[in-house]
Amino acid sequence: MREIVLDTETTGFSPRSGDRLVEIGCVELINRFPTGRTYHTYVNPERDMPDGAFAVHGLSEEFLSTKPRFIEVVDAFLEFIADAPLVIHNAEFDMGFIDMELEKIGRQALGLSRSINTLAMARRKHPGASAKLDDLCKRYGVDNSRRTKHGALLDAELLAEVYVELAGGRQASLTLATDALQRNGADARLSGPKRTAEPRPVPLASTLSAEEAEAHAAFVATLGPDAVWKRWN
Repeated sequence: MREIVLDTETTGFSPRSGDRLVEIGCVELINRFPTGRTYHTYVNPERDMPDGAFAVHGLSEEFLSTKPRFIEVVDAFLEFIADAPLVIHNAEFDMGFIDMELEKIGRQALGLSRSINTLAMARRKHPGASAKLDDLCKRYGVDNSRRTKHGALLDAELLAEVYVELAGGRQASLTLATDALQRNGADARLSGPKRTAEPRPVPLASTLSAEEAEAHAAFVATLGPDAVWKRWN
């Protein structure tokens, strides 16, 4: 199953009031494991950068003025996401901006229905607790120390790890085995002393009662001379 974890940065909160998209970051998951394939681009919003938005992501009007416009990156973006479900934290926000940008250039909107909203997932799984990405990273032991400011690709990478936990987590044994192989190489699973089972010094006492043993013997007698039980005895 292919899924795309997606995050964006913008000039503000309202695409219908003139705010624009300035960054897109995507991480590919196959069966909820990152494949290493990502998509990232900055986008020239063709407008100023409000101080409040700059404080969040640090992307200045001057920096973005040299970046491509959305119409110049849209084909590569759509090719990367293809028809995969989009995993987004607060999907209404990000999808609102993406669909607005698509509509501006006469392209078909993606629609909210193809998104998986991890904010809603977190609120259902942890009612009453904070569902902010930083707090979810702390809850699930995801290292977010690099997140000094918001960044679309970094946030998508963090969200990919959080999403796996929200969706049920990976099997601990599989995770430990993968970690060991990464640390020690592919032969790590073959190294180390082999252990063999030793016989018990004293056999376990039978829990079979005399009545049960008698009933079983009577049953075996009905099976005929070729019964497996008689050969075993």
